[in-house]
Amino acid sequence: MIFSKKKNVEALEETSIINKEIEGLSQGQIVRRRFFRHKGAMISIIFLASIIVFVYSSLKMKIFSFTYPGWWKYTIEDLPPLELGACKDGLVGCPTLSLRPEFLGGNGISLGEHPFGQDDIGRDYFALVMRGAQRSLMVTFVIGFIGGTIGTVVGAISGFYRGIVDSVLMRFTDFIITIPTIIIGSVIGFHFGNLGVGFLAFYLGLFAWTGLSRLVRGEFLTLREREFVDAARVAGATNRRIIFKHILPNAVGIIIVSVTLLMSGAILLETALSYLGFGVVSPDVSLGSLISQYQESFTTRPWLFWYPGLFIISIALSINFIGDGLRDAFDPRQRRRITKKDRERAVRLKREAAQK
Repeated sequence: MIFSKKKNVEALEETSIINKEIEGLSQGQIVRRRFFRHKGAMISIIFLASIIVFVYSSLKMKIFSFTYPGWWKYTIEDLPPLELGACKDGLVGCPTLSLRPEFLGGNGISLGEHPFGQDDIGRDYFALVMRGAQRSLMVTFVIGFIGGTIGTVVGAISGFYRGIVDSVLMRFTDFIITIPTIIIGSVIGFHFGNLGVGFLAFYLGLFAWTGLSRLVRGEFLTLREREFVDAARVAGATNRRIIFKHILPNAVGIIIVSVTLLMSGAILLETALSYLGFGVVSPDVSLGSLISQYQESFTTRPWLFWYPGLFIISIALSINFIGDGLRDAFDPRQRRRITKKDRERAVRLKREAAQK
């Protein structure tokens, strides 16, 4: 009994500390504060941004009439001679990347001529991985944008209007869900993969919205019965204004979290399709196509498999951690752990208030 009372008192103290911190803040400020305090999400944002800048700045790119030269000297079309000096056991094209300092018995920290090695015909593998990462990131963000937009619109219309509109849209959604994603992706990749990575991502995005639409529908079904929606109707607001000005801002949390999860799944879908030969096709490359092309070299030259896989895992994990931070920030039921520093700050503020 005494233990239960003590636990209740501690819970009340924690609630008081949390309420004191968010006193006078808007909902947006509270969400930002919670998100910025999520260490995993913050580290993932910095890490993902670093990957994006590193990948897109490395190779030459042409944006409309502007051509960015890139800081790496090789492109995927260059065919330098195969390096033999850095290899052992008669292998060719070994990585020249060195990360062990000289005082630890290594060759010092340096990139060398081909940090990720070379492929079978001599192409620089660092350039290939950078191009593959560019294509995979493009697919990720395009699918996230298109799938998020369609899923939000379909779910919002279905949940708000209900009735026959809801029945038609949800039965169509159920039909799309029953078809395995990998089969849809394989058909799309087979017919549109040769048109370029942009078209492939666009058509994949047209079928990636089903899960999000059901989540948005459920949120709209709940929010449309709230008092603020009734007040907006009484004030003469149109359905369009109610949807976009009143309900949608309150459902933005679940939408953002779902889109981040959709993006992390998108890069894995593109990898699977390219691995099966239905994704990005030669002469272009993606991370999945590199793994597929050099899977037989795993036992003899494993670096041809490691580097694309490392980028895939890094990007997918970063997006998942960001989504986890967004979920915690938007969900009011998530309780933040009260640290010793928070308790000391609360005691200090109470003493200052008592002195006044």
